[in-house]
Amino acid sequence: MSAAPVEQPHGDRSLIAEANSIMDRLPGRRVEIIGGLILVTPSPDVAHSRALKKVTRPFEAAGLDENETEVHQAIGVWLPDGPEDYAIPDLCIVEADIEDHLVENNCYDPVVFRLVLEVTSSNWKADLRTKVTAYAQAKIPVYVIVDRKHQRLHVLTDPAGDEYTNHRVHAPGELVTLPDSLGAKVTLDVAEILKAGQPKND
Repeated sequence: MSAAPVEQPHGDRSLIAEANSIMDRLPGRRVEIIGGLILVTPSPDVAHSRALKKVTRPFEAAGLDENETEVHQAIGVWLPDGPEDYAIPDLCIVEADIEDHLVENNCYDPVVFRLVLEVTSSNWKADLRTKVTAYAQAKIPVYVIVDRKHQRLHVLTDPAGDEYTNHRVHAPGELVTLPDSLGAKVTLDVAEILKAGQPKND
């Protein structure tokens, strides 16, 4: 899901305190801090939820939601690019001992994340730009973007500095096998996932 930056005066309050205050005032919104900016994401639409459900199934079918790893939605990852930065990816594959790696504010050390995945929404630029940098800096090995805006699926691997050195873009009709580092073979049907992400009344 994408996010729009919000410049919010917060006086002497920390960014996290301000972010939590926004969540209290706007239930159902996702609030993140990336690059020192508070990002507020609107509630997902049904098509977003369909795409997320469709893309989750191959990970579970591959056995990644048992034993050594778990599949989760909306789990916070603590980011290294700022003292209070964190993101909440739509989907993640994490080590099973994730609860031993709590950092702060219900966010976890990026070392336990094998993959993060975002399904784009109204402000897709955050997922395609801002979060690429953030997740690369956090050294998360695999970042997948279900790009509903451009009808593409992006697979980014090999983080180095503030970018991923390997960025492949896949179109409908392709079957994409994700890296073995996930711990199981996972193949995504690009057309199936993107179709699920399109509103039925379009």
